[in-house]
Amino acid sequence: MPTLEGKKKAKKGNITMINEGKMRNALCGDLRLKDEGREVRLAGWLVTKRNLGGILFLDIRDRSGICQIRFDDPSLCPEVHNEYLLSIEGTVEKKPVANKKLESGEVEVKAISCSVISKSEQPPFIIADETDALEETRLKYRYLDLRRPILAKRLRTRAKICRAAREYLEENAFLEVETPCLNLATPEGARDYLVPSRTKQGRFYALPQSPQLFKQLLMVGGIERYYQIARCFRDEDLRADRQPEFTQIDVECSFLSQDEILELGEGLVRKIFLDAEGIELPAFERMAYWDAMDFYGSDKPDLRYELKMSVLDDIVPLSSFPGAKDGSFVRALKVDGYAEKASRKKLDALQLEARKNGLEGPLFLFKEEGGELLGSGLKFLSEEGKALLVKRLAPKDGDAIFLLLSNNRRKADFALGSIRIMIARELGLTNGKPHKALWVVDFPMFTYDEEEGRYVAEHHPFTRPRDEDLGYLDSDPSKVLAYAYDVVIDGYEAGGGTLRIYDPILQDKIFRLMGLSEEEVRSRFGWFVDAFKYAAPPHGGFALGLDRLSMLVTHTENIRDVIAFPKNLLAVDPMSGAPGDASEKALEDLSIAVVKKD
Repeated sequence: MPTLEGKKKAKKGNITMINEGKMRNALCGDLRLKDEGREVRLAGWLVTKRNLGGILFLDIRDRSGICQIRFDDPSLCPEVHNEYLLSIEGTVEKKPVANKKLESGEVEVKAISCSVISKSEQPPFIIADETDALEETRLKYRYLDLRRPILAKRLRTRAKICRAAREYLEENAFLEVETPCLNLATPEGARDYLVPSRTKQGRFYALPQSPQLFKQLLMVGGIERYYQIARCFRDEDLRADRQPEFTQIDVECSFLSQDEILELGEGLVRKIFLDAEGIELPAFERMAYWDAMDFYGSDKPDLRYELKMSVLDDIVPLSSFPGAKDGSFVRALKVDGYAEKASRKKLDALQLEARKNGLEGPLFLFKEEGGELLGSGLKFLSEEGKALLVKRLAPKDGDAIFLLLSNNRRKADFALGSIRIMIARELGLTNGKPHKALWVVDFPMFTYDEEEGRYVAEHHPFTRPRDEDLGYLDSDPSKVLAYAYDVVIDGYEAGGGTLRIYDPILQDKIFRLMGLSEEEVRSRFGWFVDAFKYAAPPHGGFALGLDRLSMLVTHTENIRDVIAFPKNLLAVDPMSGAPGDASEKALEDLSIAVVKKD
C-alpha cells in the first residue's frame, strides 16, 4: 500500500491534511494491525452511525470491505446519513476490543477530518449481506445491490476464475481468439436470438448459442489450440441456474485424444478451484453415461453422497407390476433408517415428483423391527420376487425401499433419480461435504424423436461416434455411443464437450441418419462442411460454464448472484426495462412491422 513517506502535508486551519491532492491512500477492508500509526485518507459509503455521547463512530464501506471510524470530537463530522459517500482522514489505531466479524476488525481510524463527497437519498432496501429485500427490487436497483459486500466478493471471485483460466491455457500454448457474434442461424439447439440486417433487408443474423462452428474452423485453419471467454445467447425458458446470455470458457484443440483432452480440462478446473477458492480438488472419477443414469438417476450425479439406486430389471418376470412387460425397467432405492421418517405427506410429495417425470409411483416398502418386509409393493411380488429383492438390497430394520417401473429406461432412471435428490436434500446429505467432481463419458450418439420419427443428435451433429461403434450406424444407431463427455461438480453440469467428426464421408452419413437431405445440409451447414474438404485435423474440445463455476466456487444456487447485471426469470432487466419497444423510425429502416398477438 502507498505510504506517506516523502509526501507533503498541508494544513487547513488547525487540521493537518494527509496526502493533499490524492483522493485516498488506503482501502477500508485492507487495514490491519501492521498499519497501526499509519496516517490514511479513505473514501467510502456510510453503513452505520453511532453516537455514544462525546464519541461518534461511523462504519464506512468500499470495494475491499468495511472499517470503523472514531471521532473523539463529533463536531469534526458533518451531518451525514446512510450511503453518503465520505472522505475520511485520520490515523490507524488498535481497537480495545476486536470486531471478529470484520477483516479489519482489529483496528479503527481515529478521524481528524470528514467531508461529504456526494449525498444519497434513502436507499429502497438495507444494503448489507443480510437483507430482506425481494430479488426483483434488488435487480431494479442493481447498482445499489452491488454495494453489498457478498456480491462484490462474488464478482471478485468470478474475475479470479477468468484469470486462472487464462493463465492455465496460456501456459499450455493456447491462443485466445475472438469469434463473431453476428452469425448465421443453425439448427439443433435452443431458439436463436435474431438480429435484423438493415443492409440486407428481410434477412437476419443470429447471436451465437456457442462458438461451436467457428472454433472448429479455427482447427481447420491450423490454429491447433484455441480458447475464448465467450458470450453466448439462448432463447430458452429460464431457471435459477440459467440466463438468456451467459459466458463460457471455450476450448478447442487438434491432435489430442479424448483422454488427453479430459486431462487438460481436469487440470483447468482444478486450477480454477485452487486459485479462486483455495481448494485442492481430488482426481476426477470417470463414469459411463448409463452407469450414471442407472445408479444415480441423472447424467449429472452428485457424488457427495452415496445413496445409489439398484437395477432390478430381472425382477419383472417374478412380479405383476401394472404395465410391466418383457423389457421393462425397474429401479430401486434403499434409504437406511428412513421408514420412520416416511410420513404420508412425504410419500405424497414423492408420488408427485414421480408424476412430474411421467410415472406413477413409487411403490413403498419398508422393513419393520423384527425383520418383516411390509408395504404397498409387496402385493405385486411373488415369493421368488421378494427373495430376490431382499438378496439384492439387503435391507435392515427401519430401512425404506422405493420401487419404480417404466417401459422407458431414461424415464425409470430420471424419475427415481429425482426422488433420490429430494430425499438427500431432506436428510442434509450434502451439508458440509467437500466438492466432488467427475467426468461422465460415453454419451449416446442419438436420441430417437418419436414425434418427428427420426434420430436427433444427443449433443450436436458434429459429434464423433466411438470407433468401436461405427458398425451400429447401419444396424442399430440407438446403440452408438459418442466421444462425448461432461464435467459434473456437486450435481451440476459445469461443462462438457466432444471429439468432432473430421471425415466428410462420416459427417454426411450422420446427416443422412438424422433425416437431413442434401439440400437441407447445404442451406444450413454448407459454408461449414465445405471447409472439411481441405484436410481437417482430428480435433475436439470442451466448454466450461463460467457462471456455473462461479456459483459453485461461491456456494450459491442462484446464477443471478454471480452476474453483475442479470435478467430475471422472464428474461427482463428490471433496472433498464429491457427488452423495450423500438421506434417507428428504427422499424422502418429495417422494413419490420410489429404484429401483436391477441
